[in-house]
Amino acid sequence: MQSLANKRVLVVGGSSGIGLATAIAASEAGAAVTIASRSSEKLEAARAKLGANAATAVLDTGDDAAVSSFFSGNEPWDHILVSASQTASGPVRALALADAKASMESKFWGAYRIARHAKFEERGSLTFISGFLAVRPSASSVLQGAINAAVESLARGLALELAPVRVNTVSPGLIDTPLWGKMSEDARSAMFTRASASLPARTVGTPDDVANAVMFLMTTSFATGSTVRVDGGGAIG
Repeated sequence: MQSLANKRVLVVGGSSGIGLATAIAASEAGAAVTIASRSSEKLEAARAKLGANAATAVLDTGDDAAVSSFFSGNEPWDHILVSASQTASGPVRALALADAKASMESKFWGAYRIARHAKFEERGSLTFISGFLAVRPSASSVLQGAINAAVESLARGLALELAPVRVNTVSPGLIDTPLWGKMSEDARSAMFTRASASLPARTVGTPDDVANAVMFLMTTSFATGSTVRVDGGGAIG
């Protein structure tokens, strides 16, 4: 495995959840970490967990000019993780078309813009976060499955286009992140209990579980064009 000591790591969507867990893991491994997010308040709260050596950047992946300017103003990166996205859920015939387009804009086109403008060291890496719905669709989350599949396909193609930069995807299942914070504690607990019982791993995932997979892909020089599922067996259960 490659070392992350003194490597420059950018985590887009690094202010919470999977992104923050990865930023913490990379920082503990000796990397110089920058976390990027649209919210300056969330970034400052996250930096308190990372320590004074972490850098922050306000960045909206939906703004192509801002993404271009950000990368033009920074040195090449050794590793980039794109974890930022906001996607709506619901049946195709019930979900407003505007919400569906906004979801695709956030998760797919946000990742596309990063890939388009990012500057990498010669053997750097780019990692996307997708989701197991790409391979196990749900009748109530058709759009999310389609977006995740598109992100994984994008990564495989970019692994060829950007070589020798390595491009991979991590595909999580149900992960206990702030994404579920709008649910009541009782409802969230009941959902996790039901999910745990149905999964081969008999538990839901944590952000650290996904961060471990991202760290593997960042530090394994022979991994490119890959999708690593961290879903408790959700795709096969």
